[in-house]
Order: sequence, then C-alpha cells, then structure tokens
Amino acid sequence: MFPNMFPLTAGQVCCLLMPVQAMTQQATRHARRVYVGGLPPSANEQSVATYFNQVMAAIGGNTAGPGDAVVNVYINHDKKFAFVEMRSVEEASNAMALDGIMFEGAPVKVRRPTDYNPSLAATLGPSQPNANLNLGAVGLTPGSAGGLEGPDRIFVGGLPYYFTEAQVRELLESFGSLRGFDLVKDRETGNSKGYAFCVYQDVSVTDIACAALNGIKMGDKTLTVRRANQGANQPKPEQESILMHAKQQIALQRLMLQPAATKVVCLTQVVTEDELKDDQEYEDILEDMRIEGGKFGNLLNVVIPRPSPDGAPSPGVGKVFLEYADIDGATKARAGMNGRKFGGNQVVAIFYAENRFHEGDYDG
Repeated sequence: MFPNMFPLTAGQVCCLLMPVQAMTQQATRHARRVYVGGLPPSANEQSVATYFNQVMAAIGGNTAGPGDAVVNVYINHDKKFAFVEMRSVEEASNAMALDGIMFEGAPVKVRRPTDYNPSLAATLGPSQPNANLNLGAVGLTPGSAGGLEGPDRIFVGGLPYYFTEAQVRELLESFGSLRGFDLVKDRETGNSKGYAFCVYQDVSVTDIACAALNGIKMGDKTLTVRRANQGANQPKPEQESILMHAKQQIALQRLMLQPAATKVVCLTQVVTEDELKDDQEYEDILEDMRIEGGKFGNLLNVVIPRPSPDGAPSPGVGKVFLEYADIDGATKARAGMNGRKFGGNQVVAIFYAENRFHEGDYDG
C-alpha cells in the first residue's frame, strides 16, 4: 500500500547482506577447510596456496567456478601442518582426494580438521570427492591412500591400541618393503583404532604375510590378517621356508613390542574430545581420575591432554596419564583399571615410557 515509505539505498542493502554472507562463511568454515600434515620446513602460506591451486585446477576440482580454489592458508611451522581453506564445501571434499600427494619432495597427509562436523557438513555440500576427478594428472590413483589399492591389499586387525605406526610398520616389514601403509586412527582423538591396511612392493609375499601374522597373540589381542578384498589364500609350498623364517622374526618382535613396566600408566578409551572442552567437566574428570588412581598407590601426577582451541590436532587427546611414586603402584593400577568400564567405554591401560612422559610427548 505504501511501497516507497521506507526506501533502501544500495549501500543499506549491502550492509544487510554482508552479515548474512559472513554468517554463512563462518557456518561452513569447518567443512571448507582441510588439514595438510607432513609439510617440509621450506613450506610457507604462499607456496602451499599456489601448489593447491595448481593441483586442484589440474584434477578438475574447481567445481565452484573459474578462479583459485584456495581462499586462505594458516601454517603451524613448529608442527609442520597447515589448514587450507577452500571456496566451497565441495572443493574441500575434492581436495581430500589429494591425500598422499608429493609437495616439495615430501608426501603430505590431507585430512578433515578436528572441528569438522560430518552430520552438519552433509547438509552443506558433498562430503566425498567428485568421482570424475582426474587424479592421474597429478600422479595419484582414486582411493590409493599412498598405494593402498588392488587385490593384494591386506587388512590387519586386532592391533593393540598402544602400537605406534613405526611399530606396526616394523612388524609388517618382516616380509619386505611396503608400497602403501595406513594405520587407521580416530578422526577426533588421533588414537589408533586397532587396525591397518598395507600393500607390499613385492606382492608375491602377500599370502606369506597373511599366513604368518593371522592368529598371532599381541598383548591381550589376537591379530586378524587377510587380504582385504577376498578370503585368505594359503602360501605355496616353495614359500614355506620364507614363512618359517618370518615367524621366527615375528616371535622376536613380539618380545620387543611388549611395553616394560614403568611408573607411568596410560589409559585410553576413557574420555572424548568433547568432554575435555568444557572447563568444569575437565576439572571433574581430573578429580575423578585422582580419586580412582589413588586407590592403587602413591599417585604423584595426573595429566589429561586437552584439545587445541584452534582445532589443530593435539597429541594425546583422549588419553589419561597416571604417574606413580613407584612401579608397584603403577603395576597395580594397570592391572586394576585395564578392561574396566568408564563412561560406557572399556578402558585400555598400558605402561608408558617415563622419559617420553616427562618430555611432554603424549603421542606414543
């Protein structure tokens, strides 16, 4: 009835639209960023942005239209990782296909950041890379994960949670060099999920490795090792001598991989990242751990690593460390807490190297 009573100028319209756009960008930011780990010391914001703009264009990943895909790069030089922010959710998903790509001579990991919310991201755009990306243009193959593809891909399950990547690789490399290896980790905590995949350079040892490792006891776990895409095959007769030698090597490694008793006990499967973000809830958990841990001996210290406020991966998040005055207290704590239920989860308790604990190295 009064269409021109409150006319808006172009400037006023712009002021109304800009906050909406800013809110949209903030709401989608967690889904538009990728974590890039393993960067060489020479990397900087400009070189990372230039490189990812080039490879995204090369694979056809710029689905948001003409122009560069990267809008921002933040680098943590001490820990050699970067957050690369893309223009759109779909382009960030496309960038996930670049996992394992070589940057300045080093293979880099491309992951989702810890603040990535999968359920929310699903409403904002595709959460998986476009199936039509030309990964061959940059020397990658779809789903390769550093060479992890094909009929000779091996599944390794039942790994103790305290095994590091280096320890699992050492075990597997009893049979030969690996073309690809991936220890699967929890996206939020960075802790091992207890299983891995690998492919050998010499695929003829695939069945030997499966036969030798399958059913082996490691700590309180039993390994399940088989071809990932089919049932287990038996090694050929001419491979039996290699198999026998490999089993002897594994027996020696099993002894070396068992953690020796120390004054520090590490608990996993106890707390989640979300529980550690709230200050009050964190203090409550800390007090609970002091009370529980104090039941087994003279407890000197409790350390519970917290997630980084900026969403960067934090070592040891999800673990609880209990330091005792003597090995006797630590031994009782490990025996008493291993396998117990805490918050619905079954606790895994292991000894932890004292020197690593005192150095603040909680990533073991």
